Amino acid sequence: MRNQPGDGIEWLESDVAQWSVDSFLAVHNWWHLALFRLERDEVDEVLRLFDGPVFGARSAVVFDLVDATALLWRLHLRGVDVADRWDAVADRWLPLAGAGNFAFNDVHAMMSFVGAGRDDARARVFEAQRAALQRADDNASFVREVGEAATRAVAVYGDGNYAEAVRLLRPIRSYSHRFGGSHAQRDVIDLTLIEAAIRSGDRPLATALAAERAARRPGSPVAHRYVARAHRMTPWHVATDTAEPVPA
Repeated sequence: MRNQPGDGIEWLESDVAQWSVDSFLAVHNWWHLALFRLERDEVDEVLRLFDGPVFGARSAVVFDLVDATALLWRLHLRGVDVADRWDAVADRWLPLAGAGNFAFNDVHAMMSFVGAGRDDARARVFEAQRAALQRADDNASFVREVGEAATRAVAVYGDGNYAEAVRLLRPIRSYSHRFGGSHAQRDVIDLTLIEAAIRSGDRPLATALAAERAARRPGSPVAHRYVARAHRMTPWHVATDTAEPVPA
């Protein structure tokens, strides 16, 4: 979040054993390393980390599942072919699809079911959220304020209804902290919104969101690719970084 991926990589890789051995946060720290690599557009290395320390053990611990899912979703947003990786992640989420006990988890479960094409499981998540809204606990508020819209946005994005994803995500981005997660984890909402804006053809919104991201991450080549793509409404596979200068 500080736009220092190189420093983050150096710091984490300087003493891997210190944070990766016998630690509940080991997968989460590997996930952060993968995000640093992704910020530098090192997709092959990100996939290697996913197949290894992030999800190589096929952990069914929800905390680990959230990280594995969020990493694949970020790749999905970029149009990266992740082969059958979604299936293994969705298999782990399947027993939890109807839990409905934490809206933040629901969003990630939906990502996996969209990625793996599990329509029945998607329906179970929505049913669980409807049940959660009938309760008088904290999660009812999480679902009502953020989780329901975010989960539906992921689903409609998967259906190719990008304009609807924009409609659902745009209001909640400013208060998504209400349903949990760190700044880095919730950044997936902004990433999905930017991509949905580009794919829906909403140039004014896409350019505004991309410019905001580039202003916060001036040293990020990926952020500047978003700016170029937003101006030209181009997909990821187009080499925007070598195209003509982007208008100010």
